[in-house]
Amino acid sequence: MNEDWRLLLDRLRCFFDKVNADPLSGEGCVGRRVCVATPLEELPRAYVPLTMPAAPEYAAAQGDAVLWKRLRCRHDFEYWAVTCAVIKDKSGGCDIPFVLNPPQRRVLALLEADRLAGLPLRLILLKARQWGGSTLIQMYMAWIQTCLRTNWNSAIVAHVKDTSATIRGMYTKLLSHYPPELWEGSAEAKFVPFEGSANIRTLNGRDCNVGIGTAEKPDSLRGGDLAMVHLSETAFWPRTPGNSPLQVVQAVCGGVSRKPYTLVAIESTARGVGDYFHKEWLRNKAGCGDKHAVFVPWFEISLYTEPCVDAAALFDTLSPYEMRLVERGATSENLCWYRNKVREVEQREDLASEYPSDDVEAFCSSRTSVFPSAAVEKLRAACTAPLATGDVSADGHAFHADARGLMRLWSKPVSECRYVVAVDVGGRSSKSDWSVVAVLSVPERAAELPRVVAQWRGHIDHDLLAAKSVAVARYYNNAFLVIESNTYETSDFGSSSDSNIFILNRLAETYSNVYRRESFDTLKKAASWRIGFHTNVSTKKLLINNLIEVVREGLYVERDAGACNELLTYEQLESGAFTAREGCHDDMLMTRAIALYVISSRQVPARLPSTFEQHQRW
Repeated sequence: MNEDWRLLLDRLRCFFDKVNADPLSGEGCVGRRVCVATPLEELPRAYVPLTMPAAPEYAAAQGDAVLWKRLRCRHDFEYWAVTCAVIKDKSGGCDIPFVLNPPQRRVLALLEADRLAGLPLRLILLKARQWGGSTLIQMYMAWIQTCLRTNWNSAIVAHVKDTSATIRGMYTKLLSHYPPELWEGSAEAKFVPFEGSANIRTLNGRDCNVGIGTAEKPDSLRGGDLAMVHLSETAFWPRTPGNSPLQVVQAVCGGVSRKPYTLVAIESTARGVGDYFHKEWLRNKAGCGDKHAVFVPWFEISLYTEPCVDAAALFDTLSPYEMRLVERGATSENLCWYRNKVREVEQREDLASEYPSDDVEAFCSSRTSVFPSAAVEKLRAACTAPLATGDVSADGHAFHADARGLMRLWSKPVSECRYVVAVDVGGRSSKSDWSVVAVLSVPERAAELPRVVAQWRGHIDHDLLAAKSVAVARYYNNAFLVIESNTYETSDFGSSSDSNIFILNRLAETYSNVYRRESFDTLKKAASWRIGFHTNVSTKKLLINNLIEVVREGLYVERDAGACNELLTYEQLESGAFTAREGCHDDMLMTRAIALYVISSRQVPARLPSTFEQHQRW
């Protein structure tokens, strides 16, 4: 037996035991395989992909060990990885052959299934720590460029240039250790400069360019002839005056055609909800995008285990959270590691943000969060695309479908059903807060729940918003209109408080089914009724405390995923005040809080206004 192969086999035996797969023999590896005889003395039989024996070169390769290895490298990624690729061992720091771990093999199975089916390769990875997702992506791209395609350009884009360079550095290490007899190029395996560019290198002998860029400066890659793109740590990409993460992705990936062997891979650790990466994750997880959505929980990663002395005693003392981990696949060794790790932090939630067990924890672990992420995700399960998009007529008599409209309608008004229309007032410019008009149904039976049935969201002048709110209320059976009055009662938004109050009074003159509150004038020592719901320290606590219970117990039906995102980014400060996380919004959330408080406190009128009122115009 060749001494180098003997040493390699001995060195890799411990790896094979851990992953339950032997990439040299092919046993247990990804894909459909067949056992064949080989011309290799050290490996007389092997399990190879079905495509290899069907290749035209197979007969000739049977009599030549080098040709056989080269042919197998073209058909068997795991074999190529263990024989040609070298990576840095994260635990020991030395260079080792690339043996895939179970999570990496799970991702490889998705990529290989699409490749063999002739489909474009598209992937979004939500990363936990230390499982090698970015390593797999880069090595898979290297395999395509070194074995399967020439003139096949790729790019790596990260939040900072050092990260992009580090990822390409894995490729450089691979080339420096590539077995010369297995190299498919016409020249030495190495990177050479590309026309003086500091960011692009050419794979020598394969005519494949590998460029690097950042989200802040993607111009060197914009519009390039790219077939593969690796987008790293996308959640950390900054939003600049000239570029948003979405614009950068569109600019870099826009030229990647939907052909076989083209690849777009987005990978990142989570950084809260509501950003581009979170939205793209949810879109693809729901099956509405073009990418496979893959998350790897911490307990699937071999690093996170410790010996368990007494598994029976351990399982007798499991907490409800630990029991859920076991149901998802955690072992006693995982739980031993977990319990010791928990001792390092003040609260379990602090650990969940670094070592999440599911994608919900990955995005939403925070001690300051007001609403439990698990409860919010249950609400999200009912979110769906609207029945129609458009706007209501000015008189509230009809709904006009229009793809450019700002009103999303999930359910048309049902005869005799009562509705609440809650309004959160924003600003008129695109940089200000949103104005939101939300419509919720009022349950008529004990078994029913309030439901979000429609929503308008946009930027608009305050008098036009009042008119819009009335039109929506009229359309929904002359709904009970609850308008947040803080903005109308101040002069902070470009008009005097007197003129804003005039808007509210005018609204009440033409639409009677409107929320009023009792207000006591200390100077006149008399009570009066004022239009609208005034949000202050006391009333906001009422709203949010009620909403906390409603969300926790699942006591209403949400339809808009954006509202769920706002729930997840709503926080309580050390002072006790409630607010949206920096850079996030709470406009939809406040409409739900107002409407659900009014419904739960039974303030919705039992009788609808008269038909005469329904046909009055603004």
